[in-house]
Amino acid sequence: MRRGKKLKQWVFFLLPMPEDPEQLEHEIGVGESLKKELTLSPGQISVIRLVDNLMENAYELRASDVHIDPSEKDLRVRFRIDGVLHDNYLFPKELQSEIITRIKVLSGMRTDEHQAAQDGRFKVTLKHADQVASIDIRVSIAPTYYGENCVMRLLAETSEVLTLEKLGFAAGDLDKINRAIKKPYGLVLATGPTGSGKTTTLYALLRKLNTKEVSIITIEDPVEYSMNGIDQIQVNARTGLTFAQGLRFILRQDPNIIMVGEIRDNETAGIAVNAAMTGHMVLSTLHTNDASTTLPRLLDMGVEPFLIASTVNIAIGQRLVRTICEDCKVERTLTKAEIDALEGVTSKDILQGKTNFYIGLGCKKCDGSGFRGRIGIHEVLEVNEEIRELIMKRVNADDIRRTAIKNGMTTMLEDGLQKALEGKTTVEEVLRVFHE
Repeated sequence: MRRGKKLKQWVFFLLPMPEDPEQLEHEIGVGESLKKELTLSPGQISVIRLVDNLMENAYELRASDVHIDPSEKDLRVRFRIDGVLHDNYLFPKELQSEIITRIKVLSGMRTDEHQAAQDGRFKVTLKHADQVASIDIRVSIAPTYYGENCVMRLLAETSEVLTLEKLGFAAGDLDKINRAIKKPYGLVLATGPTGSGKTTTLYALLRKLNTKEVSIITIEDPVEYSMNGIDQIQVNARTGLTFAQGLRFILRQDPNIIMVGEIRDNETAGIAVNAAMTGHMVLSTLHTNDASTTLPRLLDMGVEPFLIASTVNIAIGQRLVRTICEDCKVERTLTKAEIDALEGVTSKDILQGKTNFYIGLGCKKCDGSGFRGRIGIHEVLEVNEEIRELIMKRVNADDIRRTAIKNGMTTMLEDGLQKALEGKTTVEEVLRVFHE
């Protein structure tokens, strides 16, 4: 890697900037490399080192995304930690072009193009706490009113094997999923908004299904994690390799199990359903608010009701909530007003008369947030004969939801409140993800 030219007149500073250095480290989690950078004179600072240190600090703080947003007078850097964006750095406006150009070079983008959106990726190897981590970084740069911005997604190769149990699935939901994936064919759909952990759920399912007796092929955009024994194909718009085209190609590869990263359009939906009809297990994701909306959504995409009824095995609705930091977790008792408010959005049976929940007070381990890590809350809609009849009648999502609940489906809100009762998350956090 060639050395970048030194910046002789620019310095960068942090937001906020307390007088006490220890307070600074506690509030925003400054990494060792950035603390060293702060001691250098302006003439010694290079953009190469600045970007490298930014990546290192993002990894130290467990950030999933780094947002570099320009404004009229400065350049704001925010980290998304446990699903929530935090202000971390503020750079002088004059550094914007240097930083964006450096990231473009790393990502293999055109450095002379400033009016078009560009996507790229690069890898970095970081050392932290005597461990070496390989980080795959996806980059998206777009022109904005105040110049080009940049959003980077950090995908760390982890040695931890994520199972469905570790993702937070309840025992009853696990039984439904296991029944669905034991069938020789059909659709298994994970649904929810962007960033709700749908792809992670599909990877956990693939690990469970990945045996030497079956052929598994995936078409993804992008391939987030490599898996041994599975053929993974990357969508490439430049060569015309879309989800639909890739899915057609995969069907000629004699697979048993197919994973489609996302059903985005009518064409992909039709091919996926027909693949499930012809003896393949198909796993995919859809952007819907909950599990029951999945079935009418497929109808909206032009799939015939009888095809949906005969191919969809289960729909998994999910969200991610932050988990309470174990180092500062304390018990709290809800007030009567809070209990009344909760009973207004869920049944009394879920609360079971309990008023004691937990919160995190905030400590150095969790950077004062009271949370550390995330866990999923889920609802698993199993398509049985009664649901199939409703699909054939083209009923709306509310009717499907009521029938699924009558048949024993635990809603995401109820699953979240159960996790709050168990001390895994807070009531406020569960309600936050539903914007209550």
